[in-house]
Amino acid sequence: MARTEKKDWNRFAEKALNGECLTLEEGLALLEAGNDEILSILQAAFTVRKHFYGTKVKLNMIINAKSGLCPEDCGYCSQSIVSAAPIEKYKLLDKDTLLAGAREAMQRKAGTYCIVASGKGPTDKEIGQVVEAVKEIRETLPLKICVCLGILKEGQAEKLADAGVHRYNHNLNTSKGNFPSITSTHTYDQRIETILAAKRSGMSPCSGVIVGMGETNKEIVEMAYALRELDADSIPINFLNPIPGTPLEGSQLTPAMKALKVLALFRFLCPSKEIRIAGGRELNLRSLQPFSLYAANSIFVGDYLTTAGQEAMADYRMIEDLGFEIEENALGTEMNPA
Repeated sequence: MARTEKKDWNRFAEKALNGECLTLEEGLALLEAGNDEILSILQAAFTVRKHFYGTKVKLNMIINAKSGLCPEDCGYCSQSIVSAAPIEKYKLLDKDTLLAGAREAMQRKAGTYCIVASGKGPTDKEIGQVVEAVKEIRETLPLKICVCLGILKEGQAEKLADAGVHRYNHNLNTSKGNFPSITSTHTYDQRIETILAAKRSGMSPCSGVIVGMGETNKEIVEMAYALRELDADSIPINFLNPIPGTPLEGSQLTPAMKALKVLALFRFLCPSKEIRIAGGRELNLRSLQPFSLYAANSIFVGDYLTTAGQEAMADYRMIEDLGFEIEENALGTEMNPA
């Protein structure tokens, strides 16, 4: 039930801009606020977003570099060993295919190209394949490169960093308390250690969450606290797409108003960070997608790993209709997409 006490949401913005952390009570008040307060909440969140990012929107594009064939039992994932979802399965894509994906990212106006592979973690051979592709991409295209390969072994983060990978993604996905109900084949602490290893290597840490997996509002606030403490530079906020054939099929979608409050919460608690609306945005936010960019400053363009995204032209029009603009390529070269 929504709380009846109205808050001064502008005070939340002031705290964020002053480097102060919202209390747990304040975080819960935001998530439980009445829907009639959403415009005031988004106005306050936009004050923070505009301070750090103006009206620019960053675009990212994913390539599913290795699909299925995963021994992990993550309940949300169509690629896991416990999933019966009818997906395409293949080993790590070759260098030419990864390079073609990078060129497509440029055509889609993306500033960051995300190479994502299924599995618990990469073999040294797979690291070598990714390193070879990354080096050539860095030599030919002005793209930022984000890599997501799972849990890293000793020395692997350094190899990726030396090749020129800018960012390493490894999501926390949920709260520490809720984690065992979602995944049993690896631990929350292993995910934390991989994020820290990426930071130590010099790569920018990217880590986010999936909202809608049975977590409480308190746990959503705890998730935001954890990413604030990790100092993740980029925070993808996914909203569960309950894919048929996965253990979480049939889960209720996150109401669009609730999703907007979650995005505002992360903006207040991680004010200077890239807050990216990721998987499930089209399904959960539906017609309210444009409002999400008053809190977030980044989206994925194109498809996700095994689910379809919104048409790129619809994203461009959404950004234009808001009076916002797509950020130039992340490395500073203006793009001229086909």
